[in-house]
Amino acid sequence: MPPTLASLVQHSALKLIVRAGADRLGTPVRWAHASELADPVPYMDGGELLLVTATNLDADDPESMRRYVRRLAGAGVAGVGFAVGVNYDDVPAALVAAAEEAGMPLLEVPRRTPFLAISKAVSAAIAADQYRAVTAGFEAQRELTKAALAGDGPAELLARLAAHIDGWAALYDTSGAVLAAAPDWAARRAARLTPDVERLRDRPAPASVVVGDSEDRVELQSLGTGRRARGALAVGTGAALGTAERYAVHSAVALLTLTTARSRSLQGAEQRLGAAVLRMLLAGQPDHARAVAGDLYGGLLDAPFRLLIAEAAAPTGSELLTETMEAAAARTGEALLLVPEAERVVVLAADGGSAVAACAAFAEAQDDRAPREGGAEDSDVVVGLSAPSGPIAVSAAYKQAEQALSVARRRGRALVEHEELAAGSVLPLLADDAVRAFADGMLRALYEHDAKGRGDLVASLRAWLSRHGQWDAAAADLGVHRHTLRYRMRRVEEILGRSLDDPDVRMELWLALKTTEAATPAEE
Repeated sequence: MPPTLASLVQHSALKLIVRAGADRLGTPVRWAHASELADPVPYMDGGELLLVTATNLDADDPESMRRYVRRLAGAGVAGVGFAVGVNYDDVPAALVAAAEEAGMPLLEVPRRTPFLAISKAVSAAIAADQYRAVTAGFEAQRELTKAALAGDGPAELLARLAAHIDGWAALYDTSGAVLAAAPDWAARRAARLTPDVERLRDRPAPASVVVGDSEDRVELQSLGTGRRARGALAVGTGAALGTAERYAVHSAVALLTLTTARSRSLQGAEQRLGAAVLRMLLAGQPDHARAVAGDLYGGLLDAPFRLLIAEAAAPTGSELLTETMEAAAARTGEALLLVPEAERVVVLAADGGSAVAACAAFAEAQDDRAPREGGAEDSDVVVGLSAPSGPIAVSAAYKQAEQALSVARRRGRALVEHEELAAGSVLPLLADDAVRAFADGMLRALYEHDAKGRGDLVASLRAWLSRHGQWDAAAADLGVHRHTLRYRMRRVEEILGRSLDDPDVRMELWLALKTTEAATPAEE
């Protein structure tokens, strides 16, 4: 701890005597400074023990002393040391009264105690405190380094850091989720700071911010040295960090940043291995893929997984999504095969696992944040997700994800699952300008024929197709004789130049009718 007025009073060689402010002797002393100026405040920084002999002061005047002491107290002066036996034999009563009134500690300095001795005592105490802080900081650095090298993850490092700062510590991933906290109770406290971590993430690393409430004072430090932070460290204490605690926090930030950088390098190697595994799977070589995957990805290939393809015009979008999935998988110990592919990212993730759930939550938040009608914005991520698959069907899963991605892009949605396409109707897929143009061109002649009042060919065609070519049933739906319906279908064939006996023609006509029907309400 830094020297205090109490420690100076207790210094046997100084022989200081308390004349006022005995209840405030715990005040830290930053320096001892002698000044005979009538107003030394402009030259004070705060925290000084001001040493005076009252050469230029009217120390017997109560009002003068009251103004003098008030000025010192307002400037944050820690206390006044008054030397007796120089200009005054005793400490003037007016100065004692003014000090008592202002709550300013006042110390009597004996004639035989030079001011220089007090300055030396303060300087020595400050140097000793700094030495203790540096020593404690180096000891903390050694302990934290051992914890980081132990390979047990960040939990032990955070536990030792929390002990050194007499508070708590927490580590966050890039999404703002808490990865680890110490002590255990701090996890809930740390989780409430996620919005602050998210704001810190958007600032270039390194960056820091102090937040807090009635519970504690929290300092957030970003991890990383690049364009974007790779995580954050939070430390919570009851007061501002001291020198020793600051050393410990800086050491933890450096170690966690190095760990993060090492993890990124390992991740790059894993991605290259994952790319090789993916190529083998797509080539229909699951056995070779298993052999290459080894322990790293082998578990992923032993259970159903999903293949997803994500793309974004802005790289930060894909980075945020992949980091979110990586963090979710790391928290639950899931394997995650992630392969950057030009502007795309291809991912194999456990079906029903936390990574897929994190991807869905990310996409939902994106849709809620910025609803779109005409397609995704450049900064947004678009994701296509396959059905559950296995090693022998990765090629099919890749096509499913591509199809889902195409639909997501066209619909302006962040994520589309293949199940939506396979289990639902094909009709939503017809909401495409090219399909509508095809439908309009195919049916235009029939609509023009009906518009001239020469027969209801479109309605008749719709009824006949809906009844699968059953003449009696379709005629009954229309309220006409079956011979009338036969005549109308011959006219359809003549106008279109297509045979209704051809199943492809019937299919195209039916889809064209459904497309124009779907477009009608929007046009109205």
